Amino acid sequence: MNLKAPISILSLFFLLASCVTNKELTYFGEKEGDEALIKQSIKLNEKPYRVQVGDLLSINIKSSDTKLAMMFQPVATESGGSGTQSEQTLYYNGFTVSKHGNIEIPILGKLNVLAFTLDEIEEAIQKKLLEDYFNKKEDVFVVVKLAGLRFTVTGEVSTTGIYTLYQDRVNIIEALASAGDITTVGNRKDVLIIRQYPQGQKIHHIDLTSVDAFNSPYYYIQPNDMVYVKPLKQKSLGTGTTLVQSITTVVTVLSLVTSVLVLSRNL
Repeated sequence: MNLKAPISILSLFFLLASCVTNKELTYFGEKEGDEALIKQSIKLNEKPYRVQVGDLLSINIKSSDTKLAMMFQPVATESGGSGTQSEQTLYYNGFTVSKHGNIEIPILGKLNVLAFTLDEIEEAIQKKLLEDYFNKKEDVFVVVKLAGLRFTVTGEVSTTGIYTLYQDRVNIIEALASAGDITTVGNRKDVLIIRQYPQGQKIHHIDLTSVDAFNSPYYYIQPNDMVYVKPLKQKSLGTGTTLVQSITTVVTVLSLVTSVLVLSRNL
C-alpha cells in the first residue's frame, strides 16, 4: 500500500488548519475610504455615560467659603489638601448609587441620579446648593466624576484581572492593553462584552479585526463591564500558532501515524 498520497494530504490539511493568519491578528483591517468613516464613527459614539446602580462617584464641592463647602464633603481630602484622593479613600468616602438610584450627600440629603450624566448631576447638586446655602452661581463650583472606571478582562489575554482606570472614557483597546493585549490564539473577531443593565446582564459582540468596530456602541467600556476573549480553534487543536510550531506538530503526528501503520503491516 502506497502511503505517500494520504500522508501528503494529511500534512497539507494540518498546515492549513493550524497556522494563525495575519488577518486574524490584525486590528481594524482598513479599506480605501475608511479614514473618514473612523472619524465619523468615533464622533457618533462619544455619547455621555449615564449613571447606573452601583456606580461610585467622586463629588467635590468648592467655594471661596471653605468651611461652608466642607460641610457637604464626607471627609477632608488627602495629600495636603491637593484634592487628590487614594483609591482606598475613594472607595470608602465616594458616593455609591443605591439600588433605588440615590446618593446621599451630607447636609443636602438624598438625590436621585439614576440615568443622569455627570454634567446633569453637577447641575442638580449646584441647584440645591444655590437654593439654600449660596447666594449666586459664582460662589460654588461642583465637580462630579466616576471614582475610577472599573472593568474585568478575562480569557485569551496576557494577564487576566480586574482593572481600574482613572479617566473619563476607556475604549476596548485601552481595556485590552491594560491586560497586556490579546494573545496570538485569542479571537479578535468575536470579543464578548458582558454589560450590566437594570434588568440584568447582556452579552454583546465586537469584531476588532474590522474598522467597523469604531462604529460599535460597545467600542467604549462602561463601569463593571466584563471583556472576554475567546480562544481560536488553533488552541483547541493544539497545533501551534506559527509555521514552525505547526510543522513541528505535523511532523510529530505523521511520525506517530507512520509508526502505527508500519507496525500494523508487520503484524
